[in-house]
Amino acid sequence: MTDSSINEFNASQTEKPSSPAQQTWKMFRSNHAAMAGLVLLFCILLISLLGPVFYSVGPTEMVWMPLTPPGASEYLLGTDYLGRDIFAGLINGGRITITIGASAAILTVVIGVTIGALAGYYGGWVDNLLMRVTEFFQVLPNLLLAMVVVMLFSATLTNIAIAIGIVSWTSTARLTRAEFLRLRNMDYVRAEKSIGAKNRRIIWSVILPNAAPPLIVSAALSIGTAILFEAGLAFLGLSDPNNMSWGRMIGDNRPYILDSWWGVTFPGIAIFLTVLAISLVGDGLNDALNPKLRKR
Repeated sequence: MTDSSINEFNASQTEKPSSPAQQTWKMFRSNHAAMAGLVLLFCILLISLLGPVFYSVGPTEMVWMPLTPPGASEYLLGTDYLGRDIFAGLINGGRITITIGASAAILTVVIGVTIGALAGYYGGWVDNLLMRVTEFFQVLPNLLLAMVVVMLFSATLTNIAIAIGIVSWTSTARLTRAEFLRLRNMDYVRAEKSIGAKNRRIIWSVILPNAAPPLIVSAALSIGTAILFEAGLAFLGLSDPNNMSWGRMIGDNRPYILDSWWGVTFPGIAIFLTVLAISLVGDGLNDALNPKLRKR
């Protein structure tokens, strides 16, 4: 062997193997669309969180003449029908919209994973009962049910997030159930049962971590779905009157869309870009966390 071959052999022997997290990040980083979505999402979050610090105009403050078009005043994106700054609404509304989306997604995952895990692990009558409940919620019109919940308990940010969460968990439950049905008979699960491990430990500490990759992807995509849901409720007038959100901006300016397109267009673009970024990140996570798709 030559000296160069010996050096390459020694380097290969001393090189540490990559951890699963490093492999996942490497796969995700190689997906250019996912990285673009991550950068876009980071910029949106940064503007939503730090924007009010550098731009002190309040989203509900009447600052100029109503229905001023973009570029016609010192307010870059114009004003709405009440003379409120559109740009200030976008900055402050982003924080509210993303908070609602994330909160609703968390509730969706908690309900869906709990029901799907119990149904998939125990099977039998437990599975039948929980799946009938899931099918009951699945056949109901989601938007109509969310509207009923919001109208019954008032349109606050908390109630809107809860309403979106309790109508959006069915797909997560079915995905979790499918993963548990696939994994519950694996050798490592049988080994845990043979040593007397409790069902609670097997469900939450043994099977769930192995079923996590598709659930993480589902949770990420649930945020985008919840943001669109909030926009739909606000478009119908079911938004929190005390807080500005992108959906509320669209709902408030909807009657004036023919005279002032900017009041609806700019928050609509913000929602589109945010949901697009989340979808790209979710698709990248799906490829990075699923070994079967890594060669795609």
